[in-house]
Amino acid sequence: MPALIVIPARLKATRLPDKPLAMIGDAPMIVQVWRRAVAANAGPVIVACGDAPIAEVITKAGGTAVMTDPDLPSGSDRVHAAAEAHDPQGKFDIVVNVQGDLPTLEPKLVAASLTPLVDPKIDIATVVAKIVLEEELTDNAVVKAAVSFAPGATLGNALYFSRNLIPSGPGDHYHHIGIYAFRRAALRRFVTLKPTLLELRERLEQLRAIEDGMRMAAALVDTIPLGVDTQADLDRARRLLGVA
Repeated sequence: MPALIVIPARLKATRLPDKPLAMIGDAPMIVQVWRRAVAANAGPVIVACGDAPIAEVITKAGGTAVMTDPDLPSGSDRVHAAAEAHDPQGKFDIVVNVQGDLPTLEPKLVAASLTPLVDPKIDIATVVAKIVLEEELTDNAVVKAAVSFAPGATLGNALYFSRNLIPSGPGDHYHHIGIYAFRRAALRRFVTLKPTLLELRERLEQLRAIEDGMRMAAALVDTIPLGVDTQADLDRARRLLGVA
């Protein structure tokens, strides 16, 4: 399946301003994420840049930067705009949104996000991992996914996402990882939709797709990348990558 990998990035952030440019070892965070996305060998990688300084560091690193309107409301809108600008003929049937704040991302997760799309009925695919740390069960910063995995299966329908613990009852719980593989038509449709009640309530944009009737599925993986939202996260990322 031909896929275009897009990493959206902008400088404005409430908790950690300019975080795409924060240095981690020898490179800014956005370059670290770009390197890992390239290493996945899942398709060409572009960075959807809301600000010129991001484009500058990506270009200097040898990557492809696509400027997007800094006022776009979400990362998905930025991904769509960059994909349309880079590939106006629609050569790529699948567009993968890789969040730009995952500097410890393992490349295999990008490829794993494509696997649910072998089912032509699936509109959007993503990845999840089993929660093994007790504190994540009650941490509202950890998004939980309700996924119907058959016994022994690693692919399942993603039915809902929440910052609270779902579903109830005994059994495994799953940490959602911020990678989305959209069919091109689904992405084009998604960005035309208005934010929905559940999306606004949970502050999770993927619920907009579910409320609209799109089918989502998830691949089960065995590693969770660190998402950087705060200075403490950034410090931890540097330690994990041995550059503290």
